[in-house]
Amino acid sequence: MAKCELCDKTRQTGHKISITRSQVSRRANKVWKSNVKKIRINDNGTARTIKICTSCLRSGKVTRAV
Repeated sequence: MAKCELCDKTRQTGHKISITRSQVSRRANKVWKSNVKKIRINDNGTARTIKICTSCLRSGKVTRAV
């Protein structure tokens, strides 16, 4: 499942709207998945693997293991 272990960001649901002749005709269910990567981080000197979203990774909330 696409879920960040730090910020608990998960998938979002909504409607995909098809428009014909400038009128809303149909609504279909749609799911947007979060951009989650599986990386190795340093956790108190030991390396472990977690699933983290790219926004947490870019903000520097964790340090990557080499």
